[in-house]
Amino acid sequence: MITIMIILSGVYRSVIATAERVLSARTRQLIKWEHPAGPKTIHFWAPIAKWGLVLAGIGDMARPADKLSKNQTVSLMCTGFIWSRYAMVIIPKNISLFAVNFFVGCTGLVQFVRIYMYEQSLEAQKKEQKALENKTD
Repeated sequence: MITIMIILSGVYRSVIATAERVLSARTRQLIKWEHPAGPKTIHFWAPIAKWGLVLAGIGDMARPADKLSKNQTVSLMCTGFIWSRYAMVIIPKNISLFAVNFFVGCTGLVQFVRIYMYEQSLEAQKKEQKALENKTD
């Protein structure tokens, strides 16, 4: 594992060094290359990687609601919104971290609503079935 980290660290440093040689001063200014939360820092790359959670949440929209985990959904929703707030309080403010966490929270909220509506429909079906059984007796 440490060997992989050393290799990846070397690859990262060489990519950044190459980008610094290739990028013009105007491009660096435009993409905020030297910003404390810019592309040269983990504060940039961590939110980029976290978009995978948003994509997974969007992919789960195709899954039936009965196959979704309520606990996992609530966890994603809460952590998304909590970390959205955190991203606006820290210095430097990290807008990309805010955006990804906000969308993680939103996808969690949508999934939670889907699960809730599914559970409500099951309860309505049970009540309806119980009412039909009482009428036939």
